[in-house]
Amino acid sequence: MGGMHGFGRVPIEPDEPLFHAPWEGRVLAIQGRTRRAGLFHLDEFRHAIERMPPARYLEASYYERWLTAVETLLLEKGVISREELAGGRAITPAPKPPAAPDDRPPLRPLFRVGEAVTTRNTHPPGHTRLPRYARGRRGLVRSAHGPFLLPDTNAHLAGRDWEPVYAVEFSAAELWGDAAPAGDAVCIDLWESYLRRADA
Repeated sequence: MGGMHGFGRVPIEPDEPLFHAPWEGRVLAIQGRTRRAGLFHLDEFRHAIERMPPARYLEASYYERWLTAVETLLLEKGVISREELAGGRAITPAPKPPAAPDDRPPLRPLFRVGEAVTTRNTHPPGHTRLPRYARGRRGLVRSAHGPFLLPDTNAHLAGRDWEPVYAVEFSAAELWGDAAPAGDAVCIDLWESYLRRADA
């Protein structure tokens, strides 16, 4: 839930199976095939899940959310019609998606491995990969990668903004206070614009 409070402990299911029902495996396969075919990308998929009505999101299982997101995107993009979705079969051939441009630029990371950084305390109105629980927190850069497209604009098809991405390590106490287990840490992949130097 993006670090929101009030939902209790995460339930741990001993010997949890890979899938609880055969249809879950089919949803995983459908999501993989449609995404690899270029019908949508991962940021759009995550944002489609976030756009579910809150009550529906909370009552849905993990793969029900995935299925809802795939259906939402394929309907919005005109790949399928509501009649095809209801009937479970295609009526007309799906449109061919446009090829993604190869516009990845060479970028030099601003932050170095081992450098202390602080996440920005921002609250964007749409999709972001900066978790609420990590905003305004101090961590250490453990590695730098990319560049990758900034999810905040990519999810909304508002631009192709390339940025370096950093694996940033936070102590559990930094994220959740002194009651967090000593010695525990969390490493989060964060885009460059989410960060500033810790002494800035």
